[in-house]
Amino acid sequence: MNILTRLFRTTAERHLIWGVAAAFSLMAQPVGAKGKRLSDYVNPFIGATTNTQMARAEHGLGKTFPGAATPWGMTQVSPNTITGGDNGSGYSYEHTTIEGFALTQMSGGGWYGDLGNFLVMPTTGPLHTYRGEASRPEEGYRSRYDKQSETAQAGYYSVRLTDYDIRAELTATPHGGVMCFTYPQNEHSRIQIDLARRVGGTSTRQYVERVDDYTIRGWMRCTPDGGGWGNGAGKADYTVYFYTRFSRPLEQYGVWSAQFPEGTVRKLEYVTSPEFASIVSKASVTERPERMEGDHLGFYVEFPTQSGDQVLLRTAVSFVSLAGAKANFDAELKGSDFGRYRERAAKMWDQALSKIKIEGGTDDQRTIFYTALYHSMIDPRDYTDVTGEYVGGDKQVHTTLDFTKRTVFSGWDVFRSQFPLQNLIHPQVVNDMINSFITLAEENGTEVFDRWEFLNAYSGCMLGNPAIAVIVDAWKKGIRGYDVEKAYRLARNTADRIGHHEDLDYSPGNSGISETLEYAYFDWCVGEMAAGLGKTDEAEVYHRRGQAYHNIWDAENGWFRVRNADGSWAEWPEKGRLQEWYGCMECNPYKQGWFVPHDVPGMVELMGGRERVLADLESFFEHTPREFYWNPYYNHANEPVHHVPFLFNRLGAPWLTQYWTRVICADAYKNNLAGLCGNEDVGQMSAWYILASMGFHSDLSGRYPLRTDRAGFRPDGNQAGP
Repeated sequence: MNILTRLFRTTAERHLIWGVAAAFSLMAQPVGAKGKRLSDYVNPFIGATTNTQMARAEHGLGKTFPGAATPWGMTQVSPNTITGGDNGSGYSYEHTTIEGFALTQMSGGGWYGDLGNFLVMPTTGPLHTYRGEASRPEEGYRSRYDKQSETAQAGYYSVRLTDYDIRAELTATPHGGVMCFTYPQNEHSRIQIDLARRVGGTSTRQYVERVDDYTIRGWMRCTPDGGGWGNGAGKADYTVYFYTRFSRPLEQYGVWSAQFPEGTVRKLEYVTSPEFASIVSKASVTERPERMEGDHLGFYVEFPTQSGDQVLLRTAVSFVSLAGAKANFDAELKGSDFGRYRERAAKMWDQALSKIKIEGGTDDQRTIFYTALYHSMIDPRDYTDVTGEYVGGDKQVHTTLDFTKRTVFSGWDVFRSQFPLQNLIHPQVVNDMINSFITLAEENGTEVFDRWEFLNAYSGCMLGNPAIAVIVDAWKKGIRGYDVEKAYRLARNTADRIGHHEDLDYSPGNSGISETLEYAYFDWCVGEMAAGLGKTDEAEVYHRRGQAYHNIWDAENGWFRVRNADGSWAEWPEKGRLQEWYGCMECNPYKQGWFVPHDVPGMVELMGGRERVLADLESFFEHTPREFYWNPYYNHANEPVHHVPFLFNRLGAPWLTQYWTRVICADAYKNNLAGLCGNEDVGQMSAWYILASMGFHSDLSGRYPLRTDRAGFRPDGNQAGP
């Protein structure tokens, strides 16, 4: 299978085709071209911006983070530049100040973000208890930074904070992080930790205690009342426990505490208000307490430094308990050699990236490829302590020895490319995720799967039943290290209770086009699993429900249309199928209407036959802007169309799949900040690139059709494409 990322447009360019086999290689050595290690090809700045002007849409660009992580790790140690807004990762490259360095981050999610917990900031001079505003950083603990000094690699990040003349270096372990700060000469140097801080709001209760002369431990409670995921609508409810050891003794230290009026709702609007800033700026400071608990706490330790003095901070986290954080620390963070931790993280990425070996290509092409692979291995992240303990959906502590409890399932996005990719290169991760689905559905008592799970919370974000597709696709691939009958039963429950309109056989109004098409697909998935398990009668029921897409086909307008609950048609919009949000989720009927992957022949028949559909599909792509930012045609910046280039294969025109996937890979993915044309969406955008650039992609019916047998040419020998 050739990795050919574009149809090269000149003879000279064609000679530079990647040109050699790219094979899955579990035995591959983690070394790239000319002996360069694979982790060196990762550029964490790709997509690390929320810029809406560049994206030409309110959703912004990649929304990734540039900080340090390990493959599938619990922690992501990264700079944070913003608390508010639709900034899921807490960082955007164009921001000119840094609030601090946190131990947990989201990767590429839209909506109002979460995590960004345990925010650490090295400072000098007077103590500030409020972060300060970007326009006036000197009024808080945030700092301007030297953009030229900012460095990011797989497992490592570094920057110089210009207001303090401090160099910050970060690296990660699977359950923790290490921060190294190099100070100037100053009598009042310090490390301060904002325990209340959270990307999309605030933690609502905190606790900290001194363990010994070098160590503190504590926790931060995060509830929907403090905003977070979806500004509280995502129902995120979790506690982060920490165990932290300083390389300097805790001689001069203290805790600040802010008091809010009783009944104050501390969601995003309040946390970014002048009133909040005023209260936190005037927080009281208690020197050398043994322990404190409160609604808004921060911890600091102060010490004199000479120029070049380094102070190390090692922290492990747990979502289970203080004992869990200590166990994670003991397993991963003994020793004070920052370089050793950095090298260990890089080696972990070398090994993880060696799952796929490629040859040839330019440095930029290899960087795009391995950065995409890197981004696909952030989530679903480890939610289990080294002890095997995890917090379940019943808020109780459970122990697992058979699988790793995983979390952050951006279902509506990742069932399309991310999980089909992991089925091939990380089947154990997929197996873990399915076990996590099953146990969570039982623990929380719902007996159904959610479409967007976040730290045990059923956020209900977006639509559809994507966990069903993930399970059935994995089951078809032989990934079955879970209770198959239980998985099937819960999948049936989910399909029957979520999205199914028994009396109508379609979804009326609002997002009715998207819902009808997507729920029909997920019902078909249940039918496939039922058939495979020999449940013939049940298979017939769900396969019939998979035909629901016929019920919203409007022959008069020749496309899918919103239908009311009484059976009548909703008004056809002036822009027709180009009308954004008409019956659709984050798209228009033209984009959503191609989503019948389980019955392409039936879809083609409805649409007037192969020739008509081919012509319509070609027009769909030819009207698409070549930078692939948000647009009404093939909108690669968002997920509903990600399967569409591969429909040409199903229609017997593989040369068009060959052509357009090369164009998308070449023009929608770059080795620069804007290298992701839309939100990364927890690995989906990158996983699409990995599969497409290797010449195949899931068609969402359980198969991975090859893209190419003779790259870039029609059967008659003519060059493919318009």
